[in-house]
Amino acid sequence: MQTNAVPHLDQSINTTGCCPKFNPDGWDDQTLHFEDKPFVKATTRSAVHIPLNMGTVFGRVQNHIEEAGAYDQDDIIVLSQDQSRWKADHYFSVSGVVADEDMTTLSGDFVTKVFEGPYRDAKQWYEEMKSLAAQRGSTSEDVYFFYTTCPRCAKAYGQNYVVGVARIN
Repeated sequence: MQTNAVPHLDQSINTTGCCPKFNPDGWDDQTLHFEDKPFVKATTRSAVHIPLNMGTVFGRVQNHIEEAGAYDQDDIIVLSQDQSRWKADHYFSVSGVVADEDMTTLSGDFVTKVFEGPYRDAKQWYEEMKSLAAQRGSTSEDVYFFYTTCPRCAKAYGQNYVVGVARIN
């Protein structure tokens, strides 16, 4: 895969008017190469890992990204990482600077794995991603998740796909 590229996110099926139906083709067992890839970083509050203000934060960030002209439909990924039981960081891939948000970059190689199932399985998925990274020689515990649909849309589509992304260098 090219530097700073992510697999294509097919948005052609959207019967909910919210999240498009996720097509996992091309997302499993990929190696992503990021070199100072720009992201907007936002933080949400949680209660024992259950997000409390995710909708509000994601809506605000998405509006700012679109207003800044930094939305690229060929480069869509939001990496989420729990920092504690009480908060999580989210990294929104962008094509440029978003003035009213916290900008950051990510660099390194990352491996992906597609999971399907309830959010309560996230702890297992986290362990699988650490194991997958270790199999590739990594000692990093840097694991992110790309939640491809909100819970309401996952229920409507009958599938809850989540992409695990682990640093391998």
